[in-house]
Amino acid sequence: MKKGYIVCVYENISDEEALKNYALKAREAVNKYNGKFLVRGNNNIVTEGKNFVRTVVIEFSSFEIAKKFFHSSEYQLAHELLKDTVIRNHQIIEGN
Repeated sequence: MKKGYIVCVYENISDEEALKNYALKAREAVNKYNGKFLVRGNNNIVTEGKNFVRTVVIEFSSFEIAKKFFHSSEYQLAHELLKDTVIRNHQIIEGN
């Protein structure tokens, strides 16, 4: 079974406090679905393309679990905390 990944790159964060509150709630959902944070940060070197202010990569045991995590009520409650405070690109990706 192939793993599943959440990949999220932030273009803009206008409310750091909202991001902190989101991160606390989102971590609870990640833990419930046995996710593992592989990347959480903003220190990067752009070698091609656009510079993003923050990148997060979370690994799950399967693509199906990653989808369940995203659509879960726990994560959606966290997701609502960021409403209108960030511009980001968010993907669920199947990987190895």
